[in-house]
Amino acid sequence: MNRNLTQKGIFTLIFTLVFTLSFYAQDSFGGLALYTVRDNMGEDAKTTLQKVADAGYAYIEAAGYNEGKFYGMEPQEFKSYLESIGLTPVSTHMGMVTMENADQLIADTKAAGFEYFTIPVPPMGMFTFNREERTMGMKGSMEDFADILTTLGKKCEAVGLKLLYHNHDFEYKDNEDGIKPIDYLLENTDPKYVNFQMDLYWVTRAEADPVAYFEKYPGRFKLWHVKDMDEEGKFAPVGEGTIDFKRILDKKDTSGMVKYFVEQDMTWDKKPLEVIEISHKGLKEIGFK
Repeated sequence: MNRNLTQKGIFTLIFTLVFTLSFYAQDSFGGLALYTVRDNMGEDAKTTLQKVADAGYAYIEAAGYNEGKFYGMEPQEFKSYLESIGLTPVSTHMGMVTMENADQLIADTKAAGFEYFTIPVPPMGMFTFNREERTMGMKGSMEDFADILTTLGKKCEAVGLKLLYHNHDFEYKDNEDGIKPIDYLLENTDPKYVNFQMDLYWVTRAEADPVAYFEKYPGRFKLWHVKDMDEEGKFAPVGEGTIDFKRILDKKDTSGMVKYFVEQDMTWDKKPLEVIEISHKGLKEIGFK
């Protein structure tokens, strides 16, 4: 009798564990750009990552590499910790890349388990920012820019990584030569070596249409930043702004999107850890999986 009860108890325990794990697996989806919680990561990276997992995210994009470490952790340690809490490293922003440090950055990115090496702004001194007008841009030729991305893309491809370029608004506007930088890059880079992370907020801010770009350049936008915009044009939690994400999401296959990340550069009167929970609920309501 006791033996039967014991067996029954074991089966009940196994069923409960399987059900619980299944429930959380189904509820965990989507990615978070850790830039959103950068201050929290700076204070206590491991606790913050656990909170990201608890908020329902399944994978992350890093933005905290310095002197060979991701948020103070060696690449393998960072990878192992993410694994232990159920998060997957997918992309890392590497704006500090140069031709001199590229091999080391690429090796560390690979060791940490990332798939995408993402460049967030024109690298190697090409990025410009006007603090008074709070506008972004670039200096140098588009030809040099495309060549730099191609060179880095070939280095990434050689070790099994994929290179992406992430946009702000200026790439989707005509420059002084009447050229849209994003169009030039899309038309003058090989998708074997260079593809793109579309930031949906910044494209919208530039008054461009994400769907039109998906249709004109299908398959080139492998990752998205899902970032909403309020009526004043400011960053907002996903689902609380004005961007028609459902329309954009309907074209995800055309775009080539493989993964997406919630990102909110500034959270205003809300705390970043509060915002990521609001945005995750927004993702679900919109239909992201």
